[in-house]
Amino acid sequence: MSKFESVKMDELNSKWKNAIKRQDKMYAPLYGQVAMRSEFARDYTRIINSDAYKRLKHKTQVFFAPQNDHICTRIEHVNLVESISYTIANYLGLNTELTKAIATAHDIGHSPFGHQGERILSGLSEREFGEKFWHERNGLRFVDKIELLNDYDGRKRNLNLTYAVRDGIISHCGEVDDNGLKPRDEYIDLEKDYLYPNQYSPYTWEGCVVKLADKISYIGRDIEDGKKMKLLSDRDIDKIDKMTQHVKINNTNIINYLVVDVCENSSIENGLCFSTEAFDTMTSIKKFNYEKIYRNEKINPTVRYFNVLMSEIFYTLKKEWNGKSTIFNLKRMKRYYPTLSYEFVNWLSDYIDTDDKDKDKYANKNIYNLENLEDYCRAIIDYMSGMTDNYIVSVYNEIVAF
Repeated sequence: MSKFESVKMDELNSKWKNAIKRQDKMYAPLYGQVAMRSEFARDYTRIINSDAYKRLKHKTQVFFAPQNDHICTRIEHVNLVESISYTIANYLGLNTELTKAIATAHDIGHSPFGHQGERILSGLSEREFGEKFWHERNGLRFVDKIELLNDYDGRKRNLNLTYAVRDGIISHCGEVDDNGLKPRDEYIDLEKDYLYPNQYSPYTWEGCVVKLADKISYIGRDIEDGKKMKLLSDRDIDKIDKMTQHVKINNTNIINYLVVDVCENSSIENGLCFSTEAFDTMTSIKKFNYEKIYRNEKINPTVRYFNVLMSEIFYTLKKEWNGKSTIFNLKRMKRYYPTLSYEFVNWLSDYIDTDDKDKDKYANKNIYNLENLEDYCRAIIDYMSGMTDNYIVSVYNEIVAF
């Protein structure tokens, strides 16, 4: 028996019934259809068919609009996390279908322009309705309320994922500063009880694996990109190579070194943990990345550019709010901003109640009351957070081209 098989998320686990709970009943399958997928496999296919997942290929991981085709994008990062979490979970004897679903969905709520865009949206949302924006919560919001798929009758429905996957999304982030990650025991209300990032450990061991894989995946990959973007000097590279005596620092070696180490050193009693040497190495590399890459002054011009773009789009849409007349005002914008006007009105129509709406085509809940300014501002933030980098630039160019 693999050393974690006794805590694997399956029917024998005491948390199983909670883990597979959904917010709504599953809609009935087609007549005579045999159930061929597990609960978590169904979640996975819903995720990869969602629009938010598809847009990850055009969202920044660290570097914006690189000319080099081989610079990491958000979708590549997601694929790396899925691969690493599979390797760890498979070796330890955990549920790989659950890690696959969580890993694939974990960054579905990320804003355009990476963490810089996230900070800008957070500033706007704090100013407008007193709430911070963080991509883990936004990921939960997207799979619960925003993303829609057609059911067997052609009606639009939310993804309605299992609790274990939803929990893995909102619990995936936060630095792993303590060596020995374990799942929590409490079954909490993910929407109401989560007040800030990294407040709770994941509910499942599989969620813990994805959280760890998230860190393993990016520290070496970002160094490779830093070299290609010429942010790192030869002296910097020599410094990072000296952080470990066992392997040459590149993404392949870092991933292999850390994955093997965590598999060898983890136990149910001690949690998912590295050797002291590997943990110190990972901590040192992360510190190096923050100093030399993420806070590099060469990134500052793009940060200022992102702020101008996102603020201008937000306030261009906000000024059209006028209670019941808001949709009319937005449609009137088409004369000047045809793309922004059409796309935003079309997007809003899925989440608001109007007299001319064909309600037979919708099975999701209306989440905005446009007579409320706070609701309207929240809708703008939701809409912008789903944009790709290129799309948000094109919308801004439409505004300034007038």
